[in-house]
Amino acid sequence: MTKLIGILIIVVVIWAGYEAFEMWDRYDKDQDLKQKQEEAARNFTPESLPGMFQGGDDSYHMAQTRGAIGIRNWLKAYGTKVQDPRKAWIELDYVVAVAAQDPVEAKKVFEDVKARTPQDSRVYPRIKELQKSYE
Repeated sequence: MTKLIGILIIVVVIWAGYEAFEMWDRYDKDQDLKQKQEEAARNFTPESLPGMFQGGDDSYHMAQTRGAIGIRNWLKAYGTKVQDPRKAWIELDYVVAVAAQDPVEAKKVFEDVKARTPQDSRVYPRIKELQKSYE
C-alpha cells in the first residue's frame, strides 16, 4: 500500500510540474505577443492602411482642414473609391469631427463602421477606444 501511495505522489508531482510548465509557456507566449502588438502600434500610421486610391491622400488631407463638413463632402465624393480598412479609419475621423455638431450622425456612422470591421483589423483598437463615447 505504501508503494502505491508513493507512486501516486510521484505521478501527482510530475503532473503538477507539467501543468506549471504549460502555464509558464502560455504566459511567456502572451507576453511576447503583447510586446509585438505594442511595437506594431507604435509603428502604425493611418496612411499605411490599404484601401486608398492613387492620389487620394492629398485630397483627403485638404478635406481634413475643412473639418467635419470637408470630411463628409470628401466621403460623398470619393467614398466609393476607398476600401476598408482605410475607409473605416476615415469614417472614424468623421465621427470624431462631427460628434459636437451632430451626435446622432456620429453614432450612426460609428455603428456602421463597427458592424463591418472585423476584430482582427488594424482599425479595431480605435473602435474599442471610441466605443464608450458613441454607443
